Amino acid sequence: MPSKYSGKTKKDKKVFTLVSLFGGILIIVALFIPIKTYAPVFKAEVNYQLNKKADKPKEFKPVDPIFSIIIPKINANTKVIRNVNPYNSKEYQKALTQGVAHASGTATPDQNGNVFIFAHSATNWYQANQYNAVFYLLNKLVKGDNIIIYFDNIPYNYSVDEIKFVKPNEVDYLSNQLNTNQLTLMTCWPPGTTLKRLIVVATKK
Repeated sequence: MPSKYSGKTKKDKKVFTLVSLFGGILIIVALFIPIKTYAPVFKAEVNYQLNKKADKPKEFKPVDPIFSIIIPKINANTKVIRNVNPYNSKEYQKALTQGVAHASGTATPDQNGNVFIFAHSATNWYQANQYNAVFYLLNKLVKGDNIIIYFDNIPYNYSVDEIKFVKPNEVDYLSNQLNTNQLTLMTCWPPGTTLKRLIVVATKK
């Protein structure tokens, strides 16, 4: 004969099962967020380490000879989307799903001036994989490293001069300095955040 406590025990077990299930779901979600956010960073780092250990330097063919960027040291090779407004998030977010972006109003490699190319990480975790991860390893660059820009089927070589970290409201590097042959690369830093900007300045060889 069932005791008067059996119903309560079954109810308690059901509640415990539901609480455990809910807790498990929360743990999975908590793990999923950082994994989704930083998987591109991890992938880029692995490719970088493998490239370092290779017996001979990898040969790169531009993904788009009309406008693309190659950074051999960090295994980067991607299309550049031309004339993107760096102040219009809707516009540059769309561009960055296709490659990295060339800031409108700045020079192209065939001109004197500052060629400004940028990528963003993301403003929140669920956007992270929408943005191009090609600039995640810009911090690996040092003075003298080579960067190649293909523009209208012509390669332009640049040598890295400076790597620096700036605040988001520091935008002097966006100016088009007409008396220079400069390339400026920018991405958000640390990856997956918009806390700072990582800037790489290079000069045409």
